[in-house]
Amino acid sequence: MKIDANSYFAAAEPAFITRHAARHQAAIERCVEKLRSTMPVIGLRNPKIGTAANHWVYCAPFDWVVSFQAGQLWLALQLTGDPAFLHAAQARRPVFRAILANRQAQDHDLGFQFSLGCVADWLTTGAVEPRAMALEAATLLLGRYRPEGRYLQAWNAVAPHGQFDPHHAAGRIIADTLQNLALLYWAHGETGRADFRVAADGHAETALAHLVRADDTSFHTFLFDPVTGAPLRGETHQGYSDSSCWSRGQAWLIHGYAQSAAVTGNPAYLDAARRMAAKSEALMGRDNVPAWDYDAPGASVPRDSSAGAVMASGAYLLAQQIPDEAERWRDFGDRLIGGLLDTCDLTGDPAALGLLAHGAAHVGSGFADNMLPYGDYYFMEALMRSLGHTQFFW
Repeated sequence: MKIDANSYFAAAEPAFITRHAARHQAAIERCVEKLRSTMPVIGLRNPKIGTAANHWVYCAPFDWVVSFQAGQLWLALQLTGDPAFLHAAQARRPVFRAILANRQAQDHDLGFQFSLGCVADWLTTGAVEPRAMALEAATLLLGRYRPEGRYLQAWNAVAPHGQFDPHHAAGRIIADTLQNLALLYWAHGETGRADFRVAADGHAETALAHLVRADDTSFHTFLFDPVTGAPLRGETHQGYSDSSCWSRGQAWLIHGYAQSAAVTGNPAYLDAARRMAAKSEALMGRDNVPAWDYDAPGASVPRDSSAGAVMASGAYLLAQQIPDEAERWRDFGDRLIGGLLDTCDLTGDPAALGLLAHGAAHVGSGFADNMLPYGDYYFMEALMRSLGHTQFFW
């Protein structure tokens, strides 16, 4: 087992570290202790969404969010070296083996699942099996690339548990996929196979051309002719309307392009992340936790702590890559983290099993105020980035 936090996390320059280091350090320590205290309750299950009592509803075997508990455990292990976190994270390997064995379980979210489940395992421990599993998952993700339109197909017509919904399948990309590209970039670095990089860059460029609007807001999804690859129209699946800007989709794109820029050095990706972050900052107005959709009407629009956590981590990535604007983006990340700590923090609540309240999973389906495991993971990642940690599992 190779656990060496000093070498794994590169030292950060002081300009990139938050002015609120003491508050953020205390918060990440509470996150770690929350994970430690809830392990006997959660066991080998993987949280999906929180209840009104701040307990968890757990994932079915092939859920897209199945890896976010593992991701938090790997972060806690890196911070503490405590083997309890190692054992809890590695005990989840059967979940990822099952995904590889079930064709219907494989969609664009292989990146989320295997970056946090298996790439994290390999980078932290050097174990051979998770590396092989992650490379197999990357090859399956590569198989979703449609060269006629230069994009990765997002969803399947048949879901793992048998639901049939072809409307959400052929010819569709979604904002979330930008985060999944990290698995392809990692596989390219591991193997030198050019097609991993070609697919990742092709999708990133297509999303930049069609998901990102001229005013730097974004569509959640975009449709292409599945035969010719010709672009058709933008739509939403989780936002307020086809023409609105769903905040978590915007946040996925900010973090995804900032992360892709860090891997590739492509200035177009960094510029996209910067422009969309600036647009989000403007759309938030005086709010410190984003509305679930920036265009949703009404005086009591639900907040989305998960969008704030993802965007905060993306802001710190911008600070690391744009020295001339480091202070601006660090301050924006601090503002977002401050909003989460002020209004959403559950780490001091002994009855809560998660880290953040007020996540908006899918407002149109009635899930508007819940703990969310992806919000919790990115909250930890953002806190760590704010404190100078610069290498993760993406």
